[in-house]
Amino acid sequence: MNDRAIITYIRVSSSQQGRSGLGIEAQRETLRHFAQAEGFVLSREFVEVETGKGADALDRRPQLRAALAAARKQRCHVAVAKLDHLSRDVHFISGLMVHKVPFLVAELGPDVDPFVLHLFAALAEKERALISTRTRQALAAAKARGVTLGGPKLHVARKNAQEAIVAEADRHAANVLPIIREAQKAGATTLREIAAALNARGVATARGGQWHAKSVSNILERA
Repeated sequence: MNDRAIITYIRVSSSQQGRSGLGIEAQRETLRHFAQAEGFVLSREFVEVETGKGADALDRRPQLRAALAAARKQRCHVAVAKLDHLSRDVHFISGLMVHKVPFLVAELGPDVDPFVLHLFAALAEKERALISTRTRQALAAAKARGVTLGGPKLHVARKNAQEAIVAEADRHAANVLPIIREAQKAGATTLREIAAALNARGVATARGGQWHAKSVSNILERA
């Protein structure tokens, strides 16, 4: 295997994003910086504008299928900027592992093995489920107060619930960010080291759990 060569995979989920090029260029720049920082050589690039058409996930992503084939031929890794550009679905991630092609995720660093990728995908899947549950709970509370949840009112209620969740996450990020900056000044440079510093200080995540590289990355993105 060529440990220094990587094939990059860039994905946007709509034709509008594809036409604007903004999402594509942002991912390309992230991958370029990642390769430079970690000493990788960019071999080929595959860009996907997902249409949603196809019998299964890989049918809907012909460029990912092509990237996998090229990586097998070159015996190298496929790199993505963020995990959700690959997928946040545990089943999909598991299916990709069958192709025997190792993946790199720029936001997680170069040392994340397939098992950890499964964990991060599971966490992302759980986060989506929690957001959905909180939205349903907020809608149920509104209904209990006598709010009629139909038509425009339903849309407004959903929007308000989601905005409340986002605001809560933003408040937590604002509280944690100064602690992260202190850890960085003390020598924590990687996401993993920052997570370890937060855990050592007894700082909990918004859900009261332990910090990981992904959860630290989420806070820094909000900042």
